[in-house]
Amino acid sequence: MALNKKGSRRITVDGIEYRWRIRRKPSYMQGLCWTPLTYAVEAASGSQPGTILIVTSGQAHPSNWVGIETEPIRPAHVAASIREARDQGWDPTRVGSPFQLDRSAGFIARPRDDAE
Repeated sequence: MALNKKGSRRITVDGIEYRWRIRRKPSYMQGLCWTPLTYAVEAASGSQPGTILIVTSGQAHPSNWVGIETEPIRPAHVAASIREARDQGWDPTRVGSPFQLDRSAGFIARPRDDAE
């Protein structure tokens, strides 16, 4: 399985090029802020697709339906997630099931101050 190239962004971490992508529309659970935002990462080079990294962030999807304020996922966050996943054994060149990295410890969706 490979990421859709349309809408993906490139990032180089420790000399290796990756592509990452956030789902444009939130899932139902993300839209209601019951679950946090997730994004996918894969190695950008190579003729064969490898294992995809699925990162569960600690924040709500920016297009949520209940008006929860969010911070953008920045390249530094993606790079840190890639390094953490590599340290935990993720090998983007090996074929297999998606590697899950959960960075959502303490996720609690908070309404905006003006949502009264």
